[in-house]
Amino acid sequence: MTYEADPNDATESVVLECDLPEPPAKVWKALTEPALLAAWLLPNDIRPEPGARFAFQADAEAGGGTIECEVLDVDAPRLLRYSWRAADAGRDARDRALDSVVTFVLAETADGGTHLRLIHDGFPADALQQVASLAMATPKVVSLDRERLRRRASPITATVRGGLRWAA
Repeated sequence: MTYEADPNDATESVVLECDLPEPPAKVWKALTEPALLAAWLLPNDIRPEPGARFAFQADAEAGGGTIECEVLDVDAPRLLRYSWRAADAGRDARDRALDSVVTFVLAETADGGTHLRLIHDGFPADALQQVASLAMATPKVVSLDRERLRRRASPITATVRGGLRWAA
């Protein structure tokens, strides 16, 4: 008996990249210290240790609720990977829980700053297509535009004390 992959099992990723003028060690702190992470993302109790469980408390703008996470991989100050699941997460059309994984990859730039790559993956292809369709149909409900990302990222810029340039 052979197993054939179901094309409906395909997943999609959202990838964002930016360059920060601060060194990787400083950006790492903004990703792994609860107070600094809360300053630009959400209140949390992160512990950057493999297997550590923590939670984000989403604000009203983000839809409220708790996001349960588990640290999957740590290689300070280069890599942080954790699972991401909203406590009240919906289910896809095949009744699977909508779980995803967030990965931060930091690399030192030639000028001593940090190239930060954020990968949020594990979205069922059909779910990401629905989000994209909704964003196109009702941009005020779901806004994925670059200006909103800049506004949301401005606190991380302040946290690491520098400017932010979005990758092309």
